[in-house]
Amino acid sequence: MSSDPWGRVDETGTVYVRTADGEKVAGSWQAGSPEEALAYFERKYEGLVVEIGLLERRVRTTDLSAKDATAAIDHLREQVDAGAAVGDLDALSRRLDTLVTTVGERREQRKADKAKQAEESRKAKEALVAEAEELAASEQWRSAGERLRALVDTWKGLPRLDRRTDDELWHRFSQARSAFSKRRKAHFASLDAQREETRRRKEKLIAEAEKLSTSTDWAPTAARYRDLMREWKAAGRAQRDAEEDLWARFRAAQDVFFQARGAVFDERDAEQRENLTRKEELVTEAQKLLPITDVKAARAALRSIGERWEAIGHVPRDARASVEGGIQAVERAVAEAEEGEWRRTNPEARARAAGLTGQLQESVDKLRRQADQARAAGNTAKAEKLERELASRQELLDQALKGLREFGG
Repeated sequence: MSSDPWGRVDETGTVYVRTADGEKVAGSWQAGSPEEALAYFERKYEGLVVEIGLLERRVRTTDLSAKDATAAIDHLREQVDAGAAVGDLDALSRRLDTLVTTVGERREQRKADKAKQAEESRKAKEALVAEAEELAASEQWRSAGERLRALVDTWKGLPRLDRRTDDELWHRFSQARSAFSKRRKAHFASLDAQREETRRRKEKLIAEAEKLSTSTDWAPTAARYRDLMREWKAAGRAQRDAEEDLWARFRAAQDVFFQARGAVFDERDAEQRENLTRKEELVTEAQKLLPITDVKAARAALRSIGERWEAIGHVPRDARASVEGGIQAVERAVAEAEEGEWRRTNPEARARAAGLTGQLQESVDKLRRQADQARAAGNTAKAEKLERELASRQELLDQALKGLREFGG
């Protein structure tokens, strides 16, 4: 007979294992010596030790479900309870008991995490609904429309809630979007109607301008053309595809008259040369406003220059393009400065840029944590995938930060 602290082999080849409840038959051995029998059943015990150790690691370091973990524990417990191995089976049973407790705790934790996630998703969707309902009353058609589209993308990225709650929130969200779309459609329909009315008004102005184009009553006709120009500007813009043609016809009628008048006034070249000198002085005065440092002051100064410019009168035709180009260059610079000032001080644009930057920063931080966790867990493939996504998201963040800096943020 042969034995060790955890088992023995009797004369008949029966192998016993010692437990807290006494000896149990582990099996029988007829193919060799008692020492070989014990060694065989000890190896089976070591195999159980390895399997339990692997399961402990999976429970501790992976997302193994409670159902799968419990099934694995039950399978191993059947083998331990069967006693077909020589070793400290009671210790293995205690380890399995500990695993049962751990799996139960993880199950409860996951339930709590799921409930927390659902609550966070509910609050997030309620916030989206509230913002959508507020935007539904907006008249910032472009920015509000873009924001509503962004809210839809955000919604799609959130986990679903229970069917009833999710459907109710989506119904409100969808109604808000529909309300905005209807209002926007009505607005642009009204705008189209206004532009059609503008087109008709400008057709009448063109008809009068063409009628006056053959007049030789120079001063009153020129004054009326100035009135027509003011009426033209006050009329607003017609449809984009019609506006250029309307303006070309209106301007052509004026050109006929003023060219005819210019032919009569050729003898006044001396006066026109003096006008040119005075306008060149105004161009020089206007150019001193560059570069623009005070938009408001520059616009006021340019307005004063413009008023004096209009009061001067005509210049020789061959110099008109050059002198007008000089003042127009300054006008464009002031307009661009005004546009830049508006962009820098537009709170909606800055808020959108800041909001996007914040969202991207949160996404980058989250991806970096997930990648670090995956690499720490030894999941290289997942870590590399997350790091590729992180690099892409970081590039977007860098672009957003650059845009935000343009607002002084």
